[in-house]
Amino acid sequence: MDGENIECWLTDMDGVLVREHEALPGAAELLEQWRRKDLPYLVLTNNSIFTARDLSARLRHSGLVVPEDRIWTSALATATFLANQVDREKGAGSCYVVGEAGLTTALHETGFIMTDTAPDYVVVGETRNYSFEAITKAVRLIRDGARFIATNP
Repeated sequence: MDGENIECWLTDMDGVLVREHEALPGAAELLEQWRRKDLPYLVLTNNSIFTARDLSARLRHSGLVVPEDRIWTSALATATFLANQVDREKGAGSCYVVGEAGLTTALHETGFIMTDTAPDYVVVGETRNYSFEAITKAVRLIRDGARFIATNP
């Protein structure tokens, strides 16, 4: 394979660069090689719990230097997707969220309002604490017309 034709590298984070809180062998060297050659890259994760800033700090603690602008999460993908669905002339979109800071932050940063009253979307992401109350509320909002979006299966 001719490396000169590569425009960008994409890599998964969990199980490829780190396992739990430990860098996998060769991960630091790979990232350093991309930095040294000034190759664009993105570290991808389906984890919607944490912000890119949080994940950058967690990776750094594992010995891997990945700037937050090089991390793309399922929360960021979801927020970007939804931002492209909303008619901004009618105002900001609204969401009821079952998830954590990574998801709510991404949605806020793309202009969404968090509400539990007639939201445009019910967005479900990963969380450490699913509650019967939150899931029941989500189901009722979907039944009443909110569109259902999940950050990942």
